[in-house]
Amino acid sequence: MKQPIVVAGATGNLGGRIVRELLKKEANVRVLVRPGSDRERVANLQKEGAVVITIRSWNVAELTEACRGAACIVSALSGLHDVVVDAQKVLLDAAVNANVLRFIPSDFSIDFTRLPAGRNRNLDLRREFHTYLDKAPIAATTIFNGAFAELLTGDMPLVLFKLKQILYWGNADQRMDFTTMDNVATFTANAALDPTTPRYLHIAGDQISARQLVPVAGEVTGTKFSLLRPGGLGLLSMLIKIARTVAPGGNDLYPAWQGMQYMRDMLDGRAEMKTLDNNRYPGIKWTTARDVLAAHQVVQKSTMK
Repeated sequence: MKQPIVVAGATGNLGGRIVRELLKKEANVRVLVRPGSDRERVANLQKEGAVVITIRSWNVAELTEACRGAACIVSALSGLHDVVVDAQKVLLDAAVNANVLRFIPSDFSIDFTRLPAGRNRNLDLRREFHTYLDKAPIAATTIFNGAFAELLTGDMPLVLFKLKQILYWGNADQRMDFTTMDNVATFTANAALDPTTPRYLHIAGDQISARQLVPVAGEVTGTKFSLLRPGGLGLLSMLIKIARTVAPGGNDLYPAWQGMQYMRDMLDGRAEMKTLDNNRYPGIKWTTARDVLAAHQVVQKSTMK
């Protein structure tokens, strides 16, 4: 029987996609859920073929038994310090106790190892967990994917459809990394089943600048787009400080200023991925920014009918 892959955070958006990709590959998948997890999502995971293990206390002893015999732990946990640092530490300790050989942490972000600490709260939490992870006697693999490409038509104020403008700060030619959640899930499933993964892997469905987005958005929508530059990165940093003072949102996972921090760090340049591991697993069809915008346009037209 194949060694199981254990997935934590499987009822989340990304975690569920990772589980489905693993099941497509006929992997033996265990998912860890809490008593309060969404019942419908848990039921769907079971129907799709995953073995569901309910963790009641989230302590090392209980998680060790759930992880025993596994080949790899994939964490797709999402949250603040109590989750990204505290809960993942417990999961990691259990993986070590259970003699699991490999651990994929819940990073799935821009490459924060190239950025100074103290600039981005959510990335700093991942950085803090890394200091613990890198001391553990287990092989770890972090997957960096830039930003989720779905944000191009969602919460990231980059493509301003109503204004027909592409918003940016600083350099219009600075490339940004975007990868859809489906692409991240497919790549992660492959990595979970691959015993030879290195410490870091970098992927991007597209690497595109604000200036390059202008003709793409124009062609997809059939209207003319232009660039909108409110100011440089220094001004954006100042606005972030003001936003944190006016609307702290300390207990929110994605307050407005967190998105501003992420956008600034993408446009900073240091986090841009110079080399990609996209070809490590052949057969993945990478979704571009054009693809995302085109799909969004199709949905918009269908809702107008």
